[in-house]
Amino acid sequence: MTQELQFCLPDVGEGLTEGEVLKWLVAIGDTVTVNQPLVEVETAKAAVELPSPYAGVVSSLHAEEGELLPVGAPLVTIGVAGEAETPVTEADSGSGGPVLVGYGVTESATRRRPRVAPPSPHGTDRPEAGPPGEPVKPVRHGGLEVGRAAEARFATDGEPTVVRAKPPVRRLAKQLGVDLAAVRPTGRDGTVSRDDVESAAALQLSDTSSGQGAGVPANRDRREPVRGVTRSMAAAMTESASTIPSVTEWVDVDVTRSAALIDRMRELPEFSDSKVTPLVLVAAACLTALRRESTLNAMFDAEAGEIVHRSAVNLGIAVASDRGLVVPHVAGAQSLTLAELSAALGDAVRRGRDGSAAPADLVGGTFTITNVGVFGIDGGTPMITPGQSAILAFGAWRERPWVERGQLVVRSVSTVSLSFDHRFIDGATGSRFLRDVADILEEPALLHLWA
Repeated sequence: MTQELQFCLPDVGEGLTEGEVLKWLVAIGDTVTVNQPLVEVETAKAAVELPSPYAGVVSSLHAEEGELLPVGAPLVTIGVAGEAETPVTEADSGSGGPVLVGYGVTESATRRRPRVAPPSPHGTDRPEAGPPGEPVKPVRHGGLEVGRAAEARFATDGEPTVVRAKPPVRRLAKQLGVDLAAVRPTGRDGTVSRDDVESAAALQLSDTSSGQGAGVPANRDRREPVRGVTRSMAAAMTESASTIPSVTEWVDVDVTRSAALIDRMRELPEFSDSKVTPLVLVAAACLTALRRESTLNAMFDAEAGEIVHRSAVNLGIAVASDRGLVVPHVAGAQSLTLAELSAALGDAVRRGRDGSAAPADLVGGTFTITNVGVFGIDGGTPMITPGQSAILAFGAWRERPWVERGQLVVRSVSTVSLSFDHRFIDGATGSRFLRDVADILEEPALLHLWA
């Protein structure tokens, strides 16, 4: 006996409502195993691969690549032989059937007609749909079963050429209308890089402008749907601007001693596994200052009429990624040593930048730091993340003229800015916090004195 079971889009984060299908990793007719990745989905928080809760045969795909689905919508139907091993609850998924715990899987009330895969430009690398209700079998090319699972292209000699590219690069190619199979890869192990895609897009534009675009206007506007991280960022910034009455203060700081300490830390064995940057000392300064002014780690709950004082500092780090601005956080950062903090920050920045951060890593922050100095910027007025009460920005560490004891000298200087929620944090509290951060960066020995 074969059961037809639907796998629905689960809430892979906290309170997510929708996701975009980036790439199918299986095709109709593919045999899948438990925990085999089925599909890559982008949410407002991260791009994630969803594993199969069942072993069986894929009989239907319910969404096309690029389609935006609400949480609970069917993704794929899997034909499972015998009884399913995963227990089923009676929770309603919104799609007419029971839900498997943790997966968003529902038992199909009716067999759905298999979705016909779009025709391949090469003609033979896509399965063909059979009669309604019958699984679609993958075609064979040179002894290789091919479906969406492999994203294979076939060269003229009949051998498959697999396109290697990270999810953000694939998304960029889709937005720019670049066929990854036609791009010459220059990345490691034959991986198509972001630069490769941008170069290909520029070449296409050049061809269009020179008249090779066959009727396509040289200067055409391009529309891009507001989805994923961009949509989340737009909503968060709108909420921040409309609901949080914030103020910003800033101060120029002599970071000469901190710069020397960073150089020394890079030589110590404790820091050999991490990349030591100014962010480490700025984060340490903020954590120390939060011990003295913990209100900046609290949250104003307007609906409940309460101020929520957090027991831990989940330190968020604003990161510019290919998908947009993301803010992974270091949980319980106040309990880490300086070496542990350095390693955790480096890992958070890496995961945020390459898109490997899980949705849970991108929610739950309590205080955020943004480093605008990496872009060569001296300062700014950062906007508070909803659910938090403060954010600190620091600019580039530059050599500038500085007056010290009446003498004009050259020192390493950075501008540090603090935006805070003025509904319950008054100017004196915000100023004391910012002054503490500045004092520590000017004299990092205070890290130990105030610990």
